[in-house]
Amino acid sequence: MQSTNSIIRVIIPAYNEADSIPLVINDIPSLVTEVIVVSNNSSDDTIVNAQNAGATVLEEHQRGYGYACLKGMEYVSRLSNRTDIIVFLDGDYSDYPEQLLDLVKPIINDDIDFVIGARVKSLREKGSMTIPQVFGNWLATTLMSILFKSRFTDLGPFRAIKYDKLLELDMQDKTYGWTVEMQLKALRKKYSYVEKPMKYRNRIGVSKVSGTVKGAIFAGVKILTWIFKYGFKK
Repeated sequence: MQSTNSIIRVIIPAYNEADSIPLVINDIPSLVTEVIVVSNNSSDDTIVNAQNAGATVLEEHQRGYGYACLKGMEYVSRLSNRTDIIVFLDGDYSDYPEQLLDLVKPIINDDIDFVIGARVKSLREKGSMTIPQVFGNWLATTLMSILFKSRFTDLGPFRAIKYDKLLELDMQDKTYGWTVEMQLKALRKKYSYVEKPMKYRNRIGVSKVSGTVKGAIFAGVKILTWIFKYGFKK
């Protein structure tokens, strides 16, 4: 079981989130050991604003959500001190960082491997998820239920996982398939997991995925590709 003194690090991929990133960092609970912001080729003040808010800032010039997450993991792997739990969090302030305590509680108290912050309808601000997002989540989690008997209801990016379990997943996706890859591989490896209902609000700025037709289509294709790849994999 994880100690109550668990070392928690937060990885935040960020592309042009200058206005929101200080708010995200400032709302992260003090029990977190380190906040790591990965600027994904930002052209605004994301880097300086994150540094001023107290985060460790890395740069990943290859555009892609997965690229940024992998950059953060590479940094953590080089640290000499231990890491027990990794939390992934978006930099757009759509999630409530102060709920991180609820997110990691099942890992610390119940020795659960993996926790998803589920953006349940009753806690979502109106307009915070687009119709394509809602439909895409429903389709993906329904297929995962049929093919893998999973209990996931969301592909939410606000998530926590034991660091050693994360390393075992050998994450590969460089773009929009990152979240579903993690969940599919966790199912394959029979990790224990739960979802925790989380509040969700309208993001600051325009979404780089759901805010464009191209982004929404590409994300949908990547997610379905991962599901069918694993669904028919022996």
